[in-house]
Amino acid sequence: MKLKNLLPVLCFFLLSFPVLSAQRCGKTGFSILDDTFDTNRRLLLSSLASNASDQGGFYSASVGQGSERVYAEGLCIPGAEPKDCSNCLNHSSNSVIERCRNQTEGLIWSDDVILCMIRFSNRLFSGSLEIEPSYDLIVNGDIQVNLTEFDRSWEDLTSHMIVEATSSSSQRKYYAAEAVSLTSFQNIYLLMQCTPFISLRDCNTCLTQSVTDYKSCCYGKKGGNVNRPSCYFRWEIYPFSQAFNNTLSHPAPLPPSRTPSGGHRTNTNKRGIIVGITVVLALVISVLLALGYALCRRRKASQEFATETADDIATSGSLQFEFKAIQAATSNFQKSNKLGHGGFGEVYKGTFPNGIEVAVKRLSKTSGQGEHEFKNEVLLVAKLQHRNLVRLLGFSVEGEEMILVYEFVHNKSLDYFLFDPVKRGQLDWRKRYNIIEGITRGILYLHQDSRLTIIHRDLKASNILLDADMNPKIADFGMARNFRVDQTEDNTGRVVGTFGYMPPEYVANGQFSMKSDVYSFGVLILEIIVCKKSSSFHQIDSSVGNLVTYVWRLWNNGLSLELIDPAIGENYDKDEVIRCIHIGLLCVQENPADRPTMSNVFQMLTNNSITLPVPQTPGFVFTVRSEPNPLAERYQPRSSTAISFACSIDDASITSVNPR
Repeated sequence: MKLKNLLPVLCFFLLSFPVLSAQRCGKTGFSILDDTFDTNRRLLLSSLASNASDQGGFYSASVGQGSERVYAEGLCIPGAEPKDCSNCLNHSSNSVIERCRNQTEGLIWSDDVILCMIRFSNRLFSGSLEIEPSYDLIVNGDIQVNLTEFDRSWEDLTSHMIVEATSSSSQRKYYAAEAVSLTSFQNIYLLMQCTPFISLRDCNTCLTQSVTDYKSCCYGKKGGNVNRPSCYFRWEIYPFSQAFNNTLSHPAPLPPSRTPSGGHRTNTNKRGIIVGITVVLALVISVLLALGYALCRRRKASQEFATETADDIATSGSLQFEFKAIQAATSNFQKSNKLGHGGFGEVYKGTFPNGIEVAVKRLSKTSGQGEHEFKNEVLLVAKLQHRNLVRLLGFSVEGEEMILVYEFVHNKSLDYFLFDPVKRGQLDWRKRYNIIEGITRGILYLHQDSRLTIIHRDLKASNILLDADMNPKIADFGMARNFRVDQTEDNTGRVVGTFGYMPPEYVANGQFSMKSDVYSFGVLILEIIVCKKSSSFHQIDSSVGNLVTYVWRLWNNGLSLELIDPAIGENYDKDEVIRCIHIGLLCVQENPADRPTMSNVFQMLTNNSITLPVPQTPGFVFTVRSEPNPLAERYQPRSSTAISFACSIDDASITSVNPR
């Protein structure tokens, strides 16, 4: 039986109902509570209120990838005050999540102070006409006037409004509201709304069908509505929406302009003074114009960057947040919410109204990084989805403020544990091995298994975050580069990264490739085992300047077990630890061609039957000054290229280094 045939039956049950929220959930498709889809859904819906209220009453966005992607729209009826719009959407978001808890689709038209709509789905619906899945018809008693007069007024008004709502001059495809006199003391108030992205023709179809359905069901009643996914139609005999405020009131006339009056002081005998005043005024005006031009250019550049970034990211699965929503989530970047800081800026913990915790990275105005690094990170990370990569939830650009919003990872960064004499005791060998393996999986995904080929270029302990179960997640992609499928290496005139983790070919000549990340990963393995920073070894031995030199010397002297951090204890597999040291040394070899790929590393870690090759001399091995260094010339910087450095240093000044 078609749903249309059930309309009279529905009206019978709804006659005595007051106007209320109309909610519909999808009939197919289920999500599991607390999974990624549900998290995406809650995060996206929580952002609709602030975005829609600030953007004229409508906002559409999506977040996530693949089957975990959520699409959503938030719409407020025209004429709504921003505060009322925000309140209505917040209430509706919470309501539709509660009512459609285990569904992958949900829709609500909410009637409170104003009318608003929230919709979410696991499929792209924006721009498509959808008359189904259901109607919601609400009526309130019989009309108490001459039905002939009512028929004429009601028919004329609905026909007129459909034409107005679907005319090419109808801004955003809605006709906010209209009122006509029914009697000397009673009016008809009627409102129609289509979702903004459907075509004018589809809007006409949707509204016409709604009017027809209402007439077949409940004609002659004194109010009601029909709502669908693509349009909304409601009429009453009282002004039920703020949209009618503008209809019934007229703007006050503008006050007459006043011509400034005042006398002109002239003195023909003092032309010099007049000329001087003229020159000064001209200079002042010129300076003001120059300042105004500079400010306008700066504001325009900021707006263009924000618009360009938003346009680029619109299809990437990342969500744009309002800056004020980030301020509220972090209690205006309160110090008690600060998690740490880095080259980019400060990182804060934030909590959205629905309870979702996030990490908020705020670009420092004095940071060495800028707009391009910010945009680079957003565009790259938005396309990456892996359990060993920190998940980017969204961004915010407003004026000089540039914000990245990430999933909140509970256990801070790897260096927080490794280089603390007490906290490192929480990392037994099994946890450390799992961290090594997890980082391997993450880099392998970046290099080989994702849709893109990403070179991170800044792998280090402080960029490895640990979740509640001590699983590693690679973070900070501001310096990352995207390679073509057939590309194996690239050059840069600006070396970025952290000394101690950068390979010699990159430091000297700006050459980087996947093998650059392999070198950094090798240093990470050694740090995880030894529990000392690469730059700390000048304090142990004046002839040992970094971690690689220290490990290489003990390895060659057959003293590998002396490298193991005592905090690991006695409960570990010695062969497994030595194998990891061996793999680390293979990764930091001087010649990039000798270093294994991350695919090779993964096989070495997970398959003990694979025989490991003998590691060659690593790059950046410190030698005694009197020793000849036949390889020193190999990585002298090229004279034809100017290399600039933007690097951080691990708590130590740079010591003279001989690449090997």
